[in-house]
Amino acid sequence: MLLDFFPSRRLTIYLAKMFALRIVAVLAMLVMVLMMLDLLSRTGDILAYAGNGENELLRYVSLRAPQLAKRFLPYSVLLATIITLATLNQNSEVVAMKAAGLSAHQILAPLLLTAMMVSAISFAFNERVVTRATATLKAWEEVDYGPIPDDPDVRRNVYFNDGNDVLMAREMAGRGAQTVLTGVTFYERDDNGMIARQITGTRAAFAAPGWLIENAEVFSVATTQTAMAEAPVLVAPGTTLDQMALRRVDPDAETLGELADSITVLKAAGRFTDELEGRWWAKISGPMSAMLMPLLGAVAGFGLARSGNLFIRAVIGMALGFAYFVVENAALAMGSFGGYPPLLAAWSPFVLFFLLGETVLIRTEE
Repeated sequence: MLLDFFPSRRLTIYLAKMFALRIVAVLAMLVMVLMMLDLLSRTGDILAYAGNGENELLRYVSLRAPQLAKRFLPYSVLLATIITLATLNQNSEVVAMKAAGLSAHQILAPLLLTAMMVSAISFAFNERVVTRATATLKAWEEVDYGPIPDDPDVRRNVYFNDGNDVLMAREMAGRGAQTVLTGVTFYERDDNGMIARQITGTRAAFAAPGWLIENAEVFSVATTQTAMAEAPVLVAPGTTLDQMALRRVDPDAETLGELADSITVLKAAGRFTDELEGRWWAKISGPMSAMLMPLLGAVAGFGLARSGNLFIRAVIGMALGFAYFVVENAALAMGSFGGYPPLLAAWSPFVLFFLLGETVLIRTEE
């Protein structure tokens, strides 16, 4: 019986159903409360755009809610674990199960199975829903909650370095050699980093190499005079199309496959990719963190309820769970600047707290 983690089908369904309902309830509560607080801070910005109203507020909710669900799903699993096990303990159901010969791992097995299913659903939800919602919301925010351009490749407020010089544009559209910049400003700087010339124009086309600014207006700092150029002005010959395509890789708005492709191209261009690689691994380890929560919160379910320590054990379970999220974020932050290898940064907290949770569970059972 000790080797059978699901000795009773009826008991497995009972525990899994109880746990799943509490996960959904806690997640819904967290998302609704946080959505209301977030909406209070954003309503003014959304309605500031002429013509926006209730429909735009509902649209913001539909785009923001998936992000909140992704972020707080592991916390919901942790809180649901503590609530479920504390309730079972308080009603002496844990005592009855242990008296029937079940071990702590057999009692937790239905919860762990449910958490595994939650992790799988969370991963699919993140890949199919959250990435698209994030990309759409960021594009909407860039236009101050106005109409989003039909062209998905349009980017706003971009800038590129060419040595000491800086090329800025209000908008970038198109792909490859067809890329076009509008609202262009080019700052030509000397060896001391001081601006020598400022060139502005309505439009710039890729010239392979460099960019041709049309209707260019040239301001010379030395003479403090402005003149209109008679022909398009060539600027920033050192910029490349790779810079244009990969200047703003957003890992939150890309799926696992898309982010892998971006990392491959960046590596080929000799760019630093540790941060993106860490975020790639985090797309897998993040949803799997839900599997750890029953193990970390299990301390709330064992021990005599009448001893008066149930509340203390629940606090210990919450502390272990929240400590995991703190260590995970710290490891990813260190991995982003090369302190840890990306693989280690994403998975070391998972392995560490899995061993810690098992140790606490075994000690508690003894």
